[in-house]
Amino acid sequence: MGKLAVLSLAVVALAVFIGERLIALRHTSLSSRELTKNYLPNCHLIEGIEGGAEDITILDDGLAFLSTGLKFPGLPSYSDDPGKIYTLNLLDSELKIKALSIKGQFDKDSLNPHGISVYTDDKDGAIYVFVVNHPQGKSQVEIFRFVENENALQYIKTIKHELLHNVNDIVAVGAESFYATNDHYFTNEILKLVESFLSLPWCDVVYFSPETVQVVAGGFLSANGINISPNKRHLYVSDVLKHTITVMEIQNNTVLSHVKEVDVGSLPDNIEVDRESGDLWLGCHPNGLKFMLGDPNDPPGSEVIRIENILSEKPQVTQVYADDGSVIIASSVAAPYGGKLLIGTVYQKALICDLK
Repeated sequence: MGKLAVLSLAVVALAVFIGERLIALRHTSLSSRELTKNYLPNCHLIEGIEGGAEDITILDDGLAFLSTGLKFPGLPSYSDDPGKIYTLNLLDSELKIKALSIKGQFDKDSLNPHGISVYTDDKDGAIYVFVVNHPQGKSQVEIFRFVENENALQYIKTIKHELLHNVNDIVAVGAESFYATNDHYFTNEILKLVESFLSLPWCDVVYFSPETVQVVAGGFLSANGINISPNKRHLYVSDVLKHTITVMEIQNNTVLSHVKEVDVGSLPDNIEVDRESGDLWLGCHPNGLKFMLGDPNDPPGSEVIRIENILSEKPQVTQVYADDGSVIIASSVAAPYGGKLLIGTVYQKALICDLK
């Protein structure tokens, strides 16, 4: 009888624990949130993008780089073709994308691009393109040099390291150095689910250079987007499951001090930084449950949030764009330039709008 009572209590305790976890996950995923449409003027889909533009970054001269065709476990994929990196000249009236060819000893069929970053060398003006790649589900970083007159990427090297085990996004700070986020601690897909179910804050930020590789920040539920301030003094990291942007001051490359967290009321993915104002632009998932389910009859929506004066006592958090999934599904990045806004998605399409 005693054993039966203990077993009964254990079953009840387990049921209570699972119930608490499910409630917590519904809260974390903002599963009950419904969007009111908030459109920008003169929006149109970018022709040729059908398999997502998970990340976008833009050079000072208006040339945008788009990381497209990401295939990720558990998410839809609209194409079996390898991923591609495209350019889009925002100063060109035609606004047509161009696929970058890849030169050198690189397996083009293995390209499954995720986060992307561009670094311009002050010494010679060389432009380096860093791409998070997931060939066969692995995580590694590819470094290319942009050959503008050939519209090509010259392959330089692949970086693999045990600390770069679930890389989501990247920000380049040198010709071969960068910060990267890991969005999970475990690499096994089942253990990833357990990690999310238990809300384990084990995700981190890694600094890599040819001389040093180390974890420089941790304690994230899921570290997704990452970027750096125009003056290179602050690092920004999005914790998608905590709905926050973490601000850290860079003491030196491997020493960061926590400054603050800013709640954005949505699930923030990639971060782009306006070079002139320093404002942060976030591609967000307004309802995480819909994002994970991917029901075409009830698609996940899209949201763009802007943070002004993030270092002030009262940063201004503003919703710039919102769609219930009828236009674009699962926005992951928002990149402004010259009065226009590019909005990319994880696996579907990309949109360009006027900001004024």
